[in-house]
Amino acid sequence: MPKEKVKTIYVCTACGEQSPRWLGRCPSCGAWNTMEEDVVVQQPAASAKSSRLPALAGEVSAARLFDIDTNDEKARILTGISELDRVLGGGIVIGSVILLGGEPGAGKSTLLLQICASIPQQLQVLYVTGEESIRQIKLRANRLGVPGENVTVAAQTQMESIIEMIRNRRPDLVIIDSIQTMHSDAVSSSAGSVSQVKECSSQLLIAAKTLEIPIFIVGHVNKDGAIAGPKVMEHIVDTVLYFEGDRMLPYRVLRAVKNRYGSTNEIGMFDMSANGLHEVINPSKLLLEGRPLGVSGNCVACTMEGTRPILSEIQALVTKSNFPSPRRTTSGFDFNRANLLLAVIEKRGGYYLGSLDVYLNIVGGLRLDDTACDLAVVLAVISSLLDKPISDDTIAIGEVGLGGEVRNVSNLDARLREAGRIGFSRVILPKHGLSQLDPGAYPNLELLGVSSVKSAIALL
Repeated sequence: MPKEKVKTIYVCTACGEQSPRWLGRCPSCGAWNTMEEDVVVQQPAASAKSSRLPALAGEVSAARLFDIDTNDEKARILTGISELDRVLGGGIVIGSVILLGGEPGAGKSTLLLQICASIPQQLQVLYVTGEESIRQIKLRANRLGVPGENVTVAAQTQMESIIEMIRNRRPDLVIIDSIQTMHSDAVSSSAGSVSQVKECSSQLLIAAKTLEIPIFIVGHVNKDGAIAGPKVMEHIVDTVLYFEGDRMLPYRVLRAVKNRYGSTNEIGMFDMSANGLHEVINPSKLLLEGRPLGVSGNCVACTMEGTRPILSEIQALVTKSNFPSPRRTTSGFDFNRANLLLAVIEKRGGYYLGSLDVYLNIVGGLRLDDTACDLAVVLAVISSLLDKPISDDTIAIGEVGLGGEVRNVSNLDARLREAGRIGFSRVILPKHGLSQLDPGAYPNLELLGVSSVKSAIALL
C-alpha cells in the first residue's frame, strides 16, 4: 500500500493560489495577507479519483436549450417569507446554491428553520447540521413553532455521506448548517480549512446542478466581517446573502451581495424576538418611531434599497473639541463621505468646523450608502451647529457636489410618495428635479427646490 505524504502549503483565501511558503502578497491576484496555512495529505491517484463524488456517477445528462422549461411555477420555490423572496428576486431558483453569512447570533439558523415552516408543506426539506444535535434542532423548532412534518434532520459532517443521502432522498430543498463543519475524504486537512471548504462547496454545487435541488449553505464570518474560507466559494455559488444588524438591537437586515437571478439592491428587514424573526413590512415607520421632536441636529433622509424607498433619521452632534485635533465619528454612514460633506460646508457654506467635534449617527442600525442622503446630512450638521431645530415635518433629498451644488437623484417620485405616505408635508429637494415633476401629483407636500447648499440652509 503506497504511503501517504503529508505536507504544509499556504493557500490564498481570495483566489485559491497555493504556495509552499508564506507570502505577504499573493502572486496570482495581488491581495495582501490572504495566505493561510493548510495541511494536506497527498493520496494515491487511484484512491483520490475513486473517492470523489461516487454518488453522482452516471448522473450527467444534456438537453436542447429550446426544450428546457423555464416556467416560473417550476423554476422557483416561494419561501412564504415575502422579505426573503424579495431579496432572492422572487423565490428560490431550482438547482441554485445560496450562501448565507452573518455574525454569530444574527439569526441565520433561525431564518432557515422558519423557511421549513413557511414553504408549501408538500415540499420535503433535508436539514443537515454539523453544529447541533437533532434533539437541539427539535427544541428550537418547538420554540419557533415549526411543525416539521416535511423536514428530515440529519447530524452529519461527512460530505460523501451527505451527497449520498441527497441522491437517495431527492428532497426539494437542502440546508447545510454550516459549511465550516463539513469535511470530505478527498481532502485530508481538518474541517474548516481552505481546502475542505473549497472541496465541500464544489461537491454541493455539483449535486445541486445535477439533481436540480436548491441548497442553502450557512457560512461563518471572520473578524473582518467576510465569509470565512476561500473567496472561490463565493464565486461558485449563485447567491450570496449577508445577515446584518447589531446584536444589541432587534432589527436585522438581509442583503444580497451577489445574485445571478435577481437584483442585488433589494434588502429584507426583520425584527428578532423570542419567537423568531418577524417581517418588517413598513421599515420607514419602524425606523422613525420614537423620533425626538423639536431637537436640533435631526433630519430625515430617504434612501432607495432596490425598488423600496426607506425613510431614516440622521442625527448630528457638533460640539467644541477638547483635543488638539477634532474628532470625526460616524455610525451607519461612510466616514470619507462625511469628511467630504464637512469640507463642502466649510468652503461653500461658510461655516467653520475646524475646531469642532462632529458625530454622525444613523438611527436603527441601517447603513446609508445612497448619495441622495447628502443634503440631509448637511442640514443635520448645520442644525446642530446653530442649535436650530429642523421642522419635524421636513425631509431633505439631494446629492451634494464639491461645488456646493445640490444635484438631482434617481427615483425622486417614489421617494416623495413614501414621504407623503408616512405623513411629512415639507420636502427640500433639488431644483432640477422639481422642474421635472408635477407638483399637483403631491397635493399634501410642499416642494421646496434648492440649487445649492447655501439656499438649502436658508430654509431652516
